[in-house]
Amino acid sequence: MENSVLAARLKSVINGHLATPMLLVALLAMVILPLPAFMLDMLFTFNIALSLVIVLASIYMLKPLHFAAFPSILLIATLLRLALNVASTRIILLEGHTGTAAAGNVIEAFGEFVIGGNYAVGFVVFAILVIINFVVVTKGATRIAEVSARFTLDSMPGKQMAIDADLNAGLIDQDEARSRREEIMQESDFYGSMDGASKFVRGDAIAGILILFINIIGGFIIGVAQHDLSFAQAAQYYTLLTIGDGLVAQLPSLLLASAAGLLITRSTKEQDMGEQIVGQLTSNPKTLAITSAILAGLGLIPGMPNLPFLILAAIGGGVAWYLHQRQKAATVAEQAAMQPQQDSPREQRELSWDDLSPVDPIGLEVGYRLIPLVDKNQGGQLMNRIKGIRKKISQEMGFLIPPVHIRDNLDLAPTAYQITLFGVTFGEAEVYPDRMLAINPGQVFGNLDGIQTQDPAFGLDAVWIETNQREHAQAQGYTVVDVDTVIATHLSKILNNHAQDLLGREEVQHLLDNLAKSAPKLVEGLVPDTVPLGTVQKVLQNLLEENIPIRDIRTITEAISEQAARNPDPEAITAATRMALAHSIIQHINGTNHELPIITLDPELEQILLKTLQASGEGGASLEPGLAENMHKNLQDVTQRQEMTGDSAILVVQAGLRSWISRFIRHSIPALNVLSYNEIPDNKQIRIVANIGR
Repeated sequence: MENSVLAARLKSVINGHLATPMLLVALLAMVILPLPAFMLDMLFTFNIALSLVIVLASIYMLKPLHFAAFPSILLIATLLRLALNVASTRIILLEGHTGTAAAGNVIEAFGEFVIGGNYAVGFVVFAILVIINFVVVTKGATRIAEVSARFTLDSMPGKQMAIDADLNAGLIDQDEARSRREEIMQESDFYGSMDGASKFVRGDAIAGILILFINIIGGFIIGVAQHDLSFAQAAQYYTLLTIGDGLVAQLPSLLLASAAGLLITRSTKEQDMGEQIVGQLTSNPKTLAITSAILAGLGLIPGMPNLPFLILAAIGGGVAWYLHQRQKAATVAEQAAMQPQQDSPREQRELSWDDLSPVDPIGLEVGYRLIPLVDKNQGGQLMNRIKGIRKKISQEMGFLIPPVHIRDNLDLAPTAYQITLFGVTFGEAEVYPDRMLAINPGQVFGNLDGIQTQDPAFGLDAVWIETNQREHAQAQGYTVVDVDTVIATHLSKILNNHAQDLLGREEVQHLLDNLAKSAPKLVEGLVPDTVPLGTVQKVLQNLLEENIPIRDIRTITEAISEQAARNPDPEAITAATRMALAHSIIQHINGTNHELPIITLDPELEQILLKTLQASGEGGASLEPGLAENMHKNLQDVTQRQEMTGDSAILVVQAGLRSWISRFIRHSIPALNVLSYNEIPDNKQIRIVANIGR
């Protein structure tokens, strides 16, 4: 049991769960507790090894995001180096008077071997390393990190739009879109962190300079004043120790600064850095050939070191020739592979039916500022609203409404949208996502400050107001809705008004197939033996055009089957179907009220209309303009009176007039329902509210 627990703890440490906390505790101990010289040697060696590992990892990472932990590693490595500086400073100042080996063999080696024991040379070398690190590498890496972070954040909206466009176009699925969005967020977090982490390296370089002067001055004072060293001995001991310590610290610092620069300057292409650099430098053999020629020319000048120039010229020329031959062979192989296609260029250029993309039955195109409304990752709720609308209309109308294809359209204004059916625009408007729409329902008690407009769905007067004005607007009688509701209501209105256009033959066949599951004998032999599928579609479209649901497909199919045997004309079948649906139509218009308020036409006017229709044949095109205008005005007035009283406006006419009058007032007086006397159920009590004359 104890062995298993110990093994689990070791595994936890190995996996890194405790490595970072233990390292931070060790850093704190290094700052507080004095360390022996051997421990300093081990830690300095570990610091150099860690820096080498980080540099190599930066080189061999395929993408910067694959090394997303680099900012945190950079901070930890910087803290480790500063803690080592504190520990080495303590031991140099305490034991430096004993000689150059007081702070360990690593510092002594850098002080004696690397700079030859000459502290003046060491100081110059240290100064050069600091200049390279601070002025060249660190400053450049810091600037690149700042620019990369800014441009990464600025490009996020465009990348999000590209992902949404690919998703709407069907080029990628939801999982891939989610993965790409997460990658964009990780990229912004990474470059934002790198912008701050690069300051660690810069601060570390400044700290190295200050620590150098502090150690030299402090050591010189301590050596002379406390340990009675001569000025020359104190300068030699403490300067060599300090410069050796500085060189040991600056080498890992330079490596980490180089790693930061390499990581943020590389492209986002998934390719090894070595392959990328070599591949791009040697992609054009002309560069190597011209360089070799210049080197050869320099090598032939008298007085120049001829041998090095000529050797490099020969090597460069040979590599250029080799690359040229390889590219030439690759071109020949590619031409050979493309030869069959070149032999038949016509087949390559011809199109196929697969190249034609179908038109979306329902489309919603939005400007780029409205993308957050349809993006769930940004909290958009419009997609859920649209799904709810499709479900509601499908249940009400009796057939499945096609999906709404949403895409961004850069040709639109940033806050505009448009609704299309089969590629044709049926509605468009401009909204304000940071405001709310206060709609005037007809009676309000004051005016509102905002952008005057009209409700895109019903054309009512409205005002775009600030969100903090919502309660004030509601108190004055306005109906206040958000942007999602405005777009969703507009879409719902268009789908209800054009439901007949969305019912194709595929949908009709689905309706009949579903009915065949419960009433197989009813559907058997109906299409095409009794009536063509197109006639069934036309009858259903006629019903939907007059806002009559086709949920009761069983009754509709029975009426079609019965009437088609006597008269196959779609208009006659539609009239018979309406009679079969009389109870449903009246309930849809007037609810369950026993009394039915109706509007009638004067018998004289009906006779005139019947004779006009019989004479003209179709549509009543020869109807006297004055008579048509007067009748339209009277019907509009009585409809408004019915609406004000809360009753339904129902015009009842003879069967021969019903279809024409319905088309006559359908768009101008949409609230007026036109029925024939045959469509009034026997159990309804009729109350005539108006009689329209000439």
